[in-house]
Amino acid sequence: MICIVIGVSGSGKTTVGRELARALSLPFHDADDFHSAANVEKMRYGTPLTDEDRHDWLAALAAGLSAWEAAGGAVLACSALKEKYRAVLRAAVAHSLTWVVLEGDKELLVARLRARSGHYMKEQLLNSQLADYESPAYGLHLRIEATPETLVRQIMAHLEEGKEDNSAS
Repeated sequence: MICIVIGVSGSGKTTVGRELARALSLPFHDADDFHSAANVEKMRYGTPLTDEDRHDWLAALAAGLSAWEAAGGAVLACSALKEKYRAVLRAAVAHSLTWVVLEGDKELLVARLRARSGHYMKEQLLNSQLADYESPAYGLHLRIEATPETLVRQIMAHLEEGKEDNSAS
């Protein structure tokens, strides 16, 4: 099984993704780790990435998804802001994907970004992410006001109900 936890910066993708991977006994991967040094530098200086900037990043993630699926599955935390980005990821997997969509109010996202340290994604880039974000019509949509533990319990209940194939066709 491949599960992709998506949302804008500050939504809790990494925290929820790690906990979900632990609960499922699957490897966890963070899409942030697949950005080129040039992309990280752009974001560090507050410059939003373009679709062109994301091309190689998406290709690397797609290759990873294919390999992880062959190895038995994984959980990926990834912004996947636009539908065309999600389509690239979806095309890399032979079987269904489980999409978990983390969404919340801007005020909470800003507070979370201000509270974290050591990450290149700065608060000023949140506005560009929110402007680019296309909420999918599919997937398990969860509000980030809940604790990560609660969110993981909700995801696990969703999976146990057999609702893992919730990707767009």
